Amino acid sequence: MMAYGQPLHCFDADMVDGHEIIVKTMPSGTPFVTLDGVSHNLSDKDLAICNANDAMCIAGVFGGKGSGTYDSTRNVVLESAYFHPTWIRKSARRHGLSTDASFRFERGIDPNGVIYALKQAAIMAKELAGAKISMEIADVYPEPIKDFSVELKYGYVNSLIGKDIPQETVKSIVTSLEMKIVEEDADGLKLEVPAYRVDVQRPCDVVEDILRIYGYNNVEIPTSLKSSLVIKGAEDEKHKMQNLISEQLIGAGFNEIMNNSLTKLAYYEGAELNEYPEEKSVRIMNPLSNDLALMRQTLLFGGLETIAHNVNRKMPNLHIFEFGNTYTYNKERQTDDNPQRGYMEEQHLGLWITGKRVEGSWAHANEDSSFYELKANVQNVFARLGVQIGGALVTKNGENNIFSKSLNIENRGGKVIAQMGIIAGKQLKKFGIEQPVFYADINWNALTKLALSAKIQFKEASKFPAVSRDLALLLDKNTEFAQIEQIARQTEKKLLKSVELFDVYEGKNLPEGKKSYAVNFILQDTEKTMNDKQIEAIMNKLIANLTKQLNAELR
Repeated sequence: MMAYGQPLHCFDADMVDGHEIIVKTMPSGTPFVTLDGVSHNLSDKDLAICNANDAMCIAGVFGGKGSGTYDSTRNVVLESAYFHPTWIRKSARRHGLSTDASFRFERGIDPNGVIYALKQAAIMAKELAGAKISMEIADVYPEPIKDFSVELKYGYVNSLIGKDIPQETVKSIVTSLEMKIVEEDADGLKLEVPAYRVDVQRPCDVVEDILRIYGYNNVEIPTSLKSSLVIKGAEDEKHKMQNLISEQLIGAGFNEIMNNSLTKLAYYEGAELNEYPEEKSVRIMNPLSNDLALMRQTLLFGGLETIAHNVNRKMPNLHIFEFGNTYTYNKERQTDDNPQRGYMEEQHLGLWITGKRVEGSWAHANEDSSFYELKANVQNVFARLGVQIGGALVTKNGENNIFSKSLNIENRGGKVIAQMGIIAGKQLKKFGIEQPVFYADINWNALTKLALSAKIQFKEASKFPAVSRDLALLLDKNTEFAQIEQIARQTEKKLLKSVELFDVYEGKNLPEGKKSYAVNFILQDTEKTMNDKQIEAIMNKLIANLTKQLNAELR
């Protein structure tokens, strides 16, 4: 196997029942124990090397218990074979086995080297161990594999390489690579490529081999370039926006990460995630392992793996982001005519913050990262793309149980554009993370669609002064600032420029179940200076709406 790339198997001849070796498939579910003692159930699509009664080997992959040789072995049968790469690859994946033999068979070996390798093994046994060859070779080759026939045109070679290669050079290279020239004319060659070159079956494969020998460095850069002009479309704009936001986040102290789209089955199996149920997972038919068994429904778990990796290596203060695709399956959308409708791919932007916001600075006391830092970064992403939160978009409490507390940014139709919050301890425990993690998931497809449809309007900076007014409001404990902001913007859409919360108080001297919010409102008219009467009317209307809708009281 090491010398010629031809795996072999040797049997104790006295242990082969019926003294027969038969290659066939076994009934599905047939129990089989490999040489390492692990039990498997054979599929009816697994090729097996059998004796008169039972399977002895999974062909090209692994020998079975009792199929090897031992200290007591006196008579040996050598088996050398060629197997179809697809069958071996599928059998190896089906049983989770990867061996030196399967590695070679999966990639295609030389079908004409089977007998040669067998003879070499027999000669070595004879010379090194004093063996005696007691029978002729039994060769079963029902459908001989022919060399690959390829038609190669000189014009095609030159156009693909980008340089005119002399015809004699082309012929010299293909001949040196053991390709036979069957026919030749002024336009090109008809070649027979050796059967062991399973990666050379098309004209472009032959050109690749020619260029490999000719030398990539010998193909000069042309003095002129040809190009076709295209109009920028939505995909180009999305890519531009992605670069824009990436630069903004990096400028804000974030680092970009990239994780595998394949993820662990354990993250979804039995996890009872209301946003990411197991039945909506896109499964891999032949996974390499359970760690790569699903396409990810969310970017979250890849980010948590990154955080755990860094925290375990004394890097606990992290600001990271990732652009990546997520995948879901919805059986109800699938039809017989269009099975692909059941699968959905969306691009998302994930942001993770954990650890200290400031640490070890002489100018600033140590400060932990917070949810509000994350929220500010999310709002800055929306603002940079020209998408205003508070108009067509509203902020609501989230219901995703991956968070212990969360907020959603939704459109009027209830579609979630972004969700952010504090990761629940149950999720962090799976990764061995003991510090709080703040996570935001932005539906990039939905956000860029809003950004592309938004109209950019330029306005002259106002020459007239802005007016600031503060209200101290007594509210129910469950009332959130987002509700106050939403009511304020609905009350005054033209003159209200900003709404900011600058103080929260709960405790002594307040009724039970109440809290106090101190809110600042900025009013400005771009055409004239606002007078007291106009300001008072707006504030009174605002107070009335807050009282009516939130049962607010002025302190």
